[in-house]
Amino acid sequence: MSRLHRTLVEALVADIVSGAIAEGERLPSETELAQRFSVSRGVAREGLRGLEERGLIAVKHGSGATVCPASEWDMFSPDVIAAMLAGDRGTQLLADYLECRRLLEIEAAGLAAERATGGDLVALSDALERMTAAAAQTAGAPSAEDRFHDADVAFHRAVIRATGNRALGRMTEPVHRALAAARRPLARPALRLERSLPEHRRILAAIADGDAESARTAMRDHLLTVERYLSEYAAGPASASRRHGGSR
Repeated sequence: MSRLHRTLVEALVADIVSGAIAEGERLPSETELAQRFSVSRGVAREGLRGLEERGLIAVKHGSGATVCPASEWDMFSPDVIAAMLAGDRGTQLLADYLECRRLLEIEAAGLAAERATGGDLVALSDALERMTAAAAQTAGAPSAEDRFHDADVAFHRAVIRATGNRALGRMTEPVHRALAAARRPLARPALRLERSLPEHRRILAAIADGDAESARTAMRDHLLTVERYLSEYAAGPASASRRHGGSR
């Protein structure tokens, strides 16, 4: 995607998600968009196609493009996620993702405990080691924040792989990608050593022991911790004094 195309798409996505261009409203024509953004009609056409692919608009020959209901939007599109988080619906979007994750990953942890191979346990241990190393460096090295999150996502993906259920992997991958893109409101760096890492260790230990029920409980406890972080974030400055930093 070219820079001009990207600029046009991001601006229109933001206008639609914010409600500046309302559901059912017609978008400007290709010619009007080309003039407004100082781009060619070809770039404007590609921009409209991008919005259509994201479920944001419906294009009909002869009647132009109109904004679709929010229920039809692609809530896993990074552009839509970014625009939602910038507005007043971001918290609800995150809550939806976390709810999906809880519905899928608690049972996945139990299946992983029943089915994990030696290779799966190695992958989980490696991800946890990388999380631990990054957590110790986060305060002094901003890049460690990204390394921690990457390792965190790798851990949860490894849990899913350990179930041996490829369909489950396809179902959870969009949720993991969305949460990775929207992770900042859930970050609590100062709580990683005392909360996030011990919670992940409990999950790994239960899976390694083949204890399905303990694995489900450990995963449930961890995901509920993340949901509490979101509640604190939604409460805003009023709850700042009760927060001490951290992550998933």
